[in-house]
Amino acid sequence: MLTVIIGFLSGILGGMGVGGGMILIPAARMFLNLNQQSAQSLNLFCFIPSSLCALVIHIKNKKIDFKTAVPVILSGIPFAVLGAYLSSNMSSELLSRLFGGFILIFGIKEIVTGIKSPKNSTNG
Repeated sequence: MLTVIIGFLSGILGGMGVGGGMILIPAARMFLNLNQQSAQSLNLFCFIPSSLCALVIHIKNKKIDFKTAVPVILSGIPFAVLGAYLSSNMSSELLSRLFGGFILIFGIKEIVTGIKSPKNSTNG
C-alpha cells in the first residue's frame, strides 16, 4: 500500500511538471530501502509513462513550443547518457549527498523567487 501512495504522489507532482522524483527518490530510499542508484533508476523508469501522459495533454492543449523543445531534447540526450554513466560509477553515498544538495539549492531558489515576486492576492 505504501508503494501505491508513493507512486500516486510522485505521479501527481510529475504530471504537474514539479518533478515526482522529489517525492519518489527520498521515499524509495527511506521506505523501500533502495540505494541511491536504484532509487534514481526507479524514478527514471516511472517518469516515462507519466511524462508521456503529460506530454499528450500539453500537446493537445497547445502548451508546447516545439521550436524551443527540440533543441533542448537533442542537447539533453548525450548529457543524460553521460549523467547515467557518471552516477552508476560513483558511490551511493556521494550520489545521495549530491541529490540532497540539489534539492536544497532548488528549495532555496523557490523560496527566494516566492519572496521576490509574491502572487497578487485580493482581500475579500
